[in-house]
Amino acid sequence: MKSFSVAALAALCLAVAAPAAAKLTPAESRMLATIKTEEARTVALLEKLVNQNSGSLNLPGVEKVGQMMRGELEPLGFTVDWIDMRATGRAGHLVARHQGNGQGKKMLLIGHLDTVFEPDSPFQKWTRRGNDGEGPGAGDDKGGMVVMVAALRAMQAAGTLKNADIEIVLTGDEEDTGSPIEIARRDLIAAGKRADVALDYEGLVTDGGKDMGSIARRSSASWTVTASSKSGHSSGVFSDASGFGANYELIRILDAFRRDLREDKLTFNVGLIGGGATAALDKDRIRLAATGKTNIIAETAVARGDLRAIDEAQIDRTRAKMRAIVATSLPGTSATITFDEDGYPPMAETAGNRALLAKLNAVNADLGLPAMAALDPLKRGAADISFVAKDVDGINGLGPASRADHAPGETVDIASIYRQAGRAAILMSRLATEKR
Repeated sequence: MKSFSVAALAALCLAVAAPAAAKLTPAESRMLATIKTEEARTVALLEKLVNQNSGSLNLPGVEKVGQMMRGELEPLGFTVDWIDMRATGRAGHLVARHQGNGQGKKMLLIGHLDTVFEPDSPFQKWTRRGNDGEGPGAGDDKGGMVVMVAALRAMQAAGTLKNADIEIVLTGDEEDTGSPIEIARRDLIAAGKRADVALDYEGLVTDGGKDMGSIARRSSASWTVTASSKSGHSSGVFSDASGFGANYELIRILDAFRRDLREDKLTFNVGLIGGGATAALDKDRIRLAATGKTNIIAETAVARGDLRAIDEAQIDRTRAKMRAIVATSLPGTSATITFDEDGYPPMAETAGNRALLAKLNAVNADLGLPAMAALDPLKRGAADISFVAKDVDGINGLGPASRADHAPGETVDIASIYRQAGRAAILMSRLATEKR
């Protein structure tokens, strides 16, 4: 039997798959060709973005990445504005608008300029290893922005960008949101109200080796429980005079949460805990100092945690249960619970989101790619698209596949950048022709 080289075998596979892609229009085929031709340029842009530190608290660095993205979008016909957000403690957002013919769907594209890696992180530079690219934000979300740019450039080359109405919001604080949240997400929410569809370019999730579609995201918000008791000698603990102490009260509450709150798509983590004669959170509520002795009944105990839910009804139901548990105190103790109001809302799965995934799967079919099933929202965290989910149909995960996100060694699958850019370019071009 004649032997085949790897390249020849790949060419044969493409030839076999060609009939499945027969439904592509000439413009769509040209988009794929452009993405292929510009592979080196696309990776070079990603390297450039990654090598500029843009930790959420590195305000000048975030602005520099915004300037780099301005340089990519303005030549494509976008009007680009920088929205200063220093009043919230963060750099700002880049907002870009492309005026089409006003006939098709108005699209909102979402991404973010910042990463979790601040300037003091040892993980700072891009490294290419074959099909892998390692670096801070290589996947989340500089890889996503590069997919966006590659798709838009392909649309321009094919002539489908000309009539497309697109607004892009690249936030500068997705990884560590500024405060107050109503100002930090004001411009994104306003853009969502103007749009017919939202496309979020955070990373693609693969599950069991299969590309997945994200049409639901859970909320993310924090809570604080503070338990109090009168102090005293430990010999009197559990007595009518001394009571149970703050630590036992806090433990009772947290264990009741564990036993009584659990339901589908809901999680509630306890991330920080301490108690003793004194217990106090710092101003950022990420550190806790406690003092005490083994022979002193604890006077104060504090726990901080998060709550992630699939819809507002689940949030309201769970908060009510938490308040009821906290209100039933052990003898000689009391407790309070507060909920932060600056978290991320949920993106519930809707008929509109499912219909959008169906349109993406029509693209997959024409590309000869497998259909993408809806990802279980338990398998990823919160995202900026959730802030517009009440107002517009959306889909998340149009960025590249990556691994070890948010950790040194974050690595993007470079081949997935081109695959995702092709999907996105065709999807956006088709949406641009759909009547509003």
